Amino acid sequence: MPSVVVMGVAGCGKSAVGQRLALALGLPMVEGDSFHPPANLQKMANGQALDDADRVDWLAALCVALQQHPKGCVLACSALKLSYRSQLRTASPGLRFVYLQISAQESLRRVSQRAGHFYPPSLVQSQFDALQEPRGEQGTLALDGTMGLDSITQQALGFLR
Repeated sequence: MPSVVVMGVAGCGKSAVGQRLALALGLPMVEGDSFHPPANLQKMANGQALDDADRVDWLAALCVALQQHPKGCVLACSALKLSYRSQLRTASPGLRFVYLQISAQESLRRVSQRAGHFYPPSLVQSQFDALQEPRGEQGTLALDGTMGLDSITQQALGFLR
């Protein structure tokens, strides 16, 4: 089975859906946030959005993580831009994407409710500013991220299998 990236803006449910998919598929779960270097985490915690230069090492580390799982894994990662997704696809041929779509208002609501998380609500709009939706990209399924986790998981599994 090829690897899959559960992608989208902050608060869309990447980690929750990714964990469910990994369990259902019997694949390891890779949490993209854990690959951010300390400087990136500090920058975001200080309310500064990451730019492409900040994401270079992070994306390179994610590519290595994908390559370390040749039998497949589930990666929770924002993958906001086409260039980021292209880099991930190069590292893992056949890579699939499940894009969880939510509105800016819903993202802000969800991020505001996360206690003790490094990512502040003030950065939500920067995610939407950077987002290049993966419309029409091969191997990509877009789902309404406000559906229940069971429904999202079942639809994603149908797409992946």
